[in-house]
Order: sequence, then structure tokens, then C-alpha cells
Amino acid sequence: MRQLLSVCLVATIAVVPVMTPAAHAADAKTATPIKHLVVIFGENRSFDHYFGTYPNALNPKGEPQFHAKPNTPTVNGLSNALLINNPNLNPANGSGASNPFRFDRSQANTQDMDHDYMAEQLAFDGGVMDLFPANTGSAGPPPSAPPAVVLTNGQVMGYFDGNTVTALWNYAQRFAMSDNSYSTNFGPSTVGAINLISGQTNGVVNHAGGTGAYVGDGNGGLTLIGDPDPLGDVCSGSEQAQMGGKNIGDLLNAAGVSWGWFAGGFNLNIVNPDGSTGCNRQSTSQIVGTQGDYVPHHTPFQYYKSTANPTHARPKSVKTIGWSGDPANHNYDVEDFFAAVSAGNFPAVSFLKAIAIQDAHPGNSDPLDEQRFVVRVANFLQAQPEWANTALVVLYDDSDGWYDHQLGQIVNSSKSAADALTGPGTCGSGVTALLGITAAHAQGRCGYGPRQPLLVISPWAKHNFVDNTVTDQTSVIRFIEDNWLGGERIGDGSFDVIANSIGSMFDFHQVVSNDLLILNEDTGEPVNTGNW
Repeated sequence: MRQLLSVCLVATIAVVPVMTPAAHAADAKTATPIKHLVVIFGENRSFDHYFGTYPNALNPKGEPQFHAKPNTPTVNGLSNALLINNPNLNPANGSGASNPFRFDRSQANTQDMDHDYMAEQLAFDGGVMDLFPANTGSAGPPPSAPPAVVLTNGQVMGYFDGNTVTALWNYAQRFAMSDNSYSTNFGPSTVGAINLISGQTNGVVNHAGGTGAYVGDGNGGLTLIGDPDPLGDVCSGSEQAQMGGKNIGDLLNAAGVSWGWFAGGFNLNIVNPDGSTGCNRQSTSQIVGTQGDYVPHHTPFQYYKSTANPTHARPKSVKTIGWSGDPANHNYDVEDFFAAVSAGNFPAVSFLKAIAIQDAHPGNSDPLDEQRFVVRVANFLQAQPEWANTALVVLYDDSDGWYDHQLGQIVNSSKSAADALTGPGTCGSGVTALLGITAAHAQGRCGYGPRQPLLVISPWAKHNFVDNTVTDQTSVIRFIEDNWLGGERIGDGSFDVIANSIGSMFDFHQVVSNDLLILNEDTGEPVNTGNW
């Protein structure tokens, strides 16, 4: 085992321990048996959209089957009343007025819905949850009918079951899932990604090329509510932004804990089979066609000067991946994750973002291509000697506007031009809004937002368990802080201060078995179920 090395740098005011690349992530002191946390951050799915009928699947002939084990718990999903007399039959939804309906596996390729900060609040209609087609729905193929409603804004009422999101349902049944986890705020991908790493969308300190992605915070500053690209990333488009404040990477660096963000398409030196390279690397799916691999606004650490790698510089070697002082500055290609772990350099904390065709985002991805990536990662991790001390978390950046019936707790109010949950310009009063990076109450952060899937796959996860604890995207930060950082918080208005941890999805007193759940990447069905 590589030895843990400490070097003391003497400054005028402090002695700071620095971890070198020779250190081993497993040697870092943790509060739990988890030495390696891997986070797959998917795109744009609501809880009801993926798990609304769990654990009951239709099981048509010729599709992968899902049959729940005895004593599998139910979830707060789509009840019979919601399926046959849904509030979204509201005439205000026009031709899109609809009950929820099942997407067949052949209909995996759907439209991208409207998931803007204001649109999602309007769909919630003050908590009645009855205006989704009118505000977040997108009409038209794909997919093709039936039912006819897929050709209208009512497509937003569609859901998948265990015959399409088969792997996720199998992971939920074997390990732990939550039916009470939410976007930290309302809004699209970048908002969710920033919340995952900092819990703070206030504090845009620099931006270029447009103003539609921001709203005034009430203190002369700006809060992020849209999808600008990171400022200075060589692959960014014309609208760019930079954030102030701290993120979880800053805290991990200060503590000498290894970590990385591993993004599909980040390595600009690779030439894909079709000859594409650089920022124009692309891949082809039989379901969604050809899409660019790298999406700048899905790469949150690029928004912070302290944790950015704007030129996509490559790491010195596979052995320096995850460690401070390397040119890559903790931002890598997703294939670097597999290379580092295979070489015995497994970072303590790893965030994974698939190439675009596999990231789950409707319009450029789909549940079946997403499944291939999630299963690849889970199967790979279970083959590692570190699996006994590893946890894989699967969660999402936003709901895409897909229908979900559950209103979450509004733990942070907001009063801005972009708010609409409780009336024009309001999500509550905004008087008690969390602080921004300038230590004043910052508007534009209405939350919690829509409910989304959350799974924990680990030998230490509770088995066949549905967690009802209220969590949000910053609950992952909270677990990292508690496990590696002694409970240190980002603070300064971050949601990490008020979030619950994902720790309730683990049982660290159980006897851990060596049973594995190896799935087929294409079907999501078990190849080897062990003894469970």
C-alpha cells in the first residue's frame, strides 16, 4: 500500500499539511467505512417519471421483465387516483390535459421539456401541481403515438417503468433509494450542478454575452437561474459566467483529500472513431443519433476560478489524478476515472458525468443509453478490491419539467422577477431567504424544487429500502463534509447548512456480505444476483 505522506509548509501564520500524489485515498480518515464515494450526476428526470409505479411494471412480452421480490416496499408514487383523475386534466392545459401515461420501451427517445426556473414554479401552481402541460410540456415527436397525447404538451405527463429503467429498479430493490429527494432550487442543469458542489447559486462575479440566465438578488448582485457556459472554458459558447464563493472542492483541497470531476468528452486530444476531436468530439446512439460528447454547462467546477481547468489540460500521469498541484486541477475526462481506479489510484470523491448520449438528458439522451453508462460504472466498481468501502450515488441535476405530483418543503423563499410559485414575483416573502456570498439575503433561490430520483448502491446501503428522509442535491455535500471533513460546512448561505445527509440510506452496523449485483448493460437485468 502506498504510504501516507505529510509535508508541513511553514507560513507566517499557520502550518498547513499538504497531501502529496503518493498518498492513498483509503488512508484518509473517515467517519464511516466509506472510503470512496462515486457520484453519477444524471440529467433531467423527475421521480414519478422514473419511479412513479415502482415496484409494479407492466411487463409486456418481449421487454426486459421486472418482478418485485416479496416485501419490496412501495413508494410515494402515482396512486390510482392520480392515474385516472389527475389534476392535470385541468382545462387550462388545453390539448395537453392528460392523466399520467406509460412510455413503452420503444418510446425511450422523448422531447426535452421546459425546465426553466419560472416555468417549473408555474407548473406547480402554488402546490396544486396541475399546470405541467401548460408550462413545462413540449409537443411533438419523438416519440410516436399512441397515446395521441405524446404529440401535445401533455407528453410531459409520461413515465417509464421497470421494463425501460430496468437497471435502476433493480438497484433500488437490492440497495437503497429515496422517494423524498429534491432539486435544491427550481431551474435547469447549471443550477442543479452548482448546487451539487456548493449549494450556492448566488454570487455571479463575472459574465459575458447575455443576461437571461440571471436574476437580481435584491442586493445589487446576481443569482444564477439559467444555463450559461463556464467563463473561459475553451469549449464554451457566447454566454458565459463565473461564480464567487467556495465549493466542496475547495474544502477537500484544504483537507488534502483526493477528488475529481470526470466529464464525458473533456479530453480534447482523443479522436473518436468518426474522426471528431477537440470540442467537437461526438458519439452516435442508435436511439438519439449523433450528439456532441462534452457539455460545458454540465461541468460545475469550471465556474469557479479555484477549481477550473479552462484549457482542459491533461493530468501529468494516471497517478496524479485526483490530487492537488496537477495541471488538470481536478477536472478530467470520464475515461480517466476508469484508468485511475484500474491503476490503483482511486480518488476519495469522484463525480462522474457521462458523454451526452448517455447522460439521460431528453433530446440528446434516453433511459436506455443512460442505463449502459450506469451499469458499466456499477459493474466496474463491484470488480474492484475497494468495493467493500465504496458507495455509488445516482442522482440528477433537475427534473426537466417532467410531471411529479409531490410538492417539497419550501425551505427557502424568494421574491424576484423570476419567481412565480405563490404568485407573480413571489415564492413566499423572500424576507428569510438564505444569505448570498455578500452575507445578505439573496433572492432567486426558491427551493426545494421538483422531486427527483436518488439511489445509493453500496455494500453498506440498506437493503431493499425506501428512504423517506427529506434530502436535496446538497445532501451529497453534507455526507462528504461529515465523512471526510469533520462536519465542516461551506456555509455562507449554502444549503449544506440546512440539508439532511444521505447517511440515513446506509446501515453501518450491518454485517456486509460479498454478494454482488451484476447487470446486463443493454437490458438492465441481473447477470449474477448472488444470494440476495
